[in-house]
Amino acid sequence: MKLLLIVLGCIFLALAVLGVFLPLLPTTPFLLLASACFARSSERLHTWLRNHGALGRYLTDFEDGRGIPLRGKVLALGLMWPSMVYSMYRVPYTGLKVMLFFIACGVTIYLLRLPTTASTKAVAASPAER
Repeated sequence: MKLLLIVLGCIFLALAVLGVFLPLLPTTPFLLLASACFARSSERLHTWLRNHGALGRYLTDFEDGRGIPLRGKVLALGLMWPSMVYSMYRVPYTGLKVMLFFIACGVTIYLLRLPTTASTKAVAASPAER
């Protein structure tokens, strides 16, 4: 079972990295899935992912309950709503349009309820670190 979780974690991590470069592939859900797989199968891989230079800070903040940066919230909502509205416009079925609308509302509520972390610039400039 551990080997399966490690393999799945590596696949999800690869998809998360691809999502950084491909606009239609989401990064965060795959990163969270990879972290969950590694947490249940390999402490070494989970620690490596949490300490990763580019992805680790966001993952650690989210897993530790500190939330996500304001820029991430704005970017996620600013990209999600136009794409959802366009999808609702293009879909011919009313039931599917309603479902897309409720999914977008649910994601919006979830993101807005998450704590907002301080930006990297604000943290670096804080008097406590000087």
